[in-house]
Amino acid sequence: MEALFNRYRNVAALVVAIVAQLMLLAYQIKSNGEVRLIRVWAVSAVTPIARAMEASRSGVSHFLQDYVFLVGVRGENKQLKTALDRLRLENQFLSNELSTADRAKTLAIFQQHTASRTVAAHVIGNTTGVGAKVVIVDRGTESGIEKGMAVITADGIVGKITNVFPTASYMLLITDPTFAAGVLSQKTRIHGTVKGQASGVVIVDYVQNEQNVEKGEWFYTSGDDRIFPKGLPVGPATVVRQGRARKEIQIDPQGLRNGLEEVLIVVDGVHRALPDAAPDTEPTHLLDAPPPEPGDSPATVETGPRMTDADRLMERYRKTGSGADPTGPSSAKAPAPAAR
Repeated sequence: MEALFNRYRNVAALVVAIVAQLMLLAYQIKSNGEVRLIRVWAVSAVTPIARAMEASRSGVSHFLQDYVFLVGVRGENKQLKTALDRLRLENQFLSNELSTADRAKTLAIFQQHTASRTVAAHVIGNTTGVGAKVVIVDRGTESGIEKGMAVITADGIVGKITNVFPTASYMLLITDPTFAAGVLSQKTRIHGTVKGQASGVVIVDYVQNEQNVEKGEWFYTSGDDRIFPKGLPVGPATVVRQGRARKEIQIDPQGLRNGLEEVLIVVDGVHRALPDAAPDTEPTHLLDAPPPEPGDSPATVETGPRMTDADRLMERYRKTGSGADPTGPSSAKAPAPAAR
């Protein structure tokens, strides 16, 4: 190595001198932008390194900012989820309260218009019997409840009382296999017995194949069992087909249609006739009567119950037949008899 250096010593010295001269020239020479050439070389050499360092710094900075931002978003997301769950629970609670209020209002209206004397009760639990469909209501002997009393809702029958305690009672549901009650079809007045099944289906038994029962026909209590008053709705027939010995009829118990929370226990039942038409299960909304026009007579304003056009026509015929003025409530006075 030393021999090689001694051999090319003059050439190496020349190369070093040329490089040094070029550096001096670059330092002295200026470009068109009044910038020394050595500075241009230095900037050109350093720029790639600076660009790489800045890219690394910017990437690390953005990563840290995004991480901190995501941590904040995760916290906000957790708070929003908690608030949403709370709102869902509140909405469900309010919906249940509204449904309970509607059912209670419906029962109160039905209780006022039915001829039978009833006691309102609330379902508070289920029994532990295996396979038995029995619930517990919060009325007992202290409220005048006795074993064998019928239990209904505004939509139909739901069961009967089987055991009574001072402050509670056991109610056997219509879907229990041991439940039975006498029923009567609406159109053809065919007698049968409504029974529950282990599968939860409710059937009408003891109807002969020769007897005519249509699908959709309603069944009402017949009063033959001495438990349910006659005329209470049970439900429409959903399946009607010929059986081996008797007709196979399944019905939809309407008393359980809206759930089972509030019930009415029939303390003193009153029989009533079967209606000619099926009960209207859909609520109908009616607006209030329109206000009278300025030119209308006060006699045309209805102050009593809402009347239809047919009702007004019948009222006019009735007044005409009785000698009253059919155009209004005030009739002209009859002429006085002539003096003898």
